[in-house]
Amino acid sequence: MSEITSKTLDELEHSKEKENLRLLEAVFFVSGRFLTMQELISLSDLNPLVIRETLEKLKEKYSREDSAMEIVEKSGMWKMDVRQEYVGIINKLATGRSEFSKAEQETLAIIAYKQPIKQSVIIKIRGNKAYDHVKKFEDLGLVKRKKVGHTHDLTLSEEFYDYFNVSGKEGEVEPKDFLREVN
Repeated sequence: MSEITSKTLDELEHSKEKENLRLLEAVFFVSGRFLTMQELISLSDLNPLVIRETLEKLKEKYSREDSAMEIVEKSGMWKMDVRQEYVGIINKLATGRSEFSKAEQETLAIIAYKQPIKQSVIIKIRGNKAYDHVKKFEDLGLVKRKKVGHTHDLTLSEEFYDYFNVSGKEGEVEPKDFLREVN
């Protein structure tokens, strides 16, 4: 029978820590969004103290390895994300021509710049195809529609800012900046 030594216990603990790191990395990688502590608990089966400790170790790991990835905390939620200096290239890949046509990009840029803007105004500016654009943006959670009379007011959602990794609130997104990010 083999003896359990303090060295063996240290090796087991280190092995468990590495497994926890890999587990949370996998959870973040697959989710691609901000996760609450409750979601992290549910997805990983780890307790909150272990999760907090592991989050700190992940942050240290990415910093130490000079990784392109980082763990971002926002309003008590966490997400694995690409460091700011790589956002431009990632947005090009993530929003390539297959996801947003030039016409869709222009429609979304107008909404971003003029919000809140009536859908009827967008249709007058962009033509009837803009109905499809607005529907797509709403389905993706990028734009919110609120019924006003016979039309809708269109505004950007919080998901827009997260999706394109731009900061700002209503009326602060410049179309030229937005188009530069998605082109």
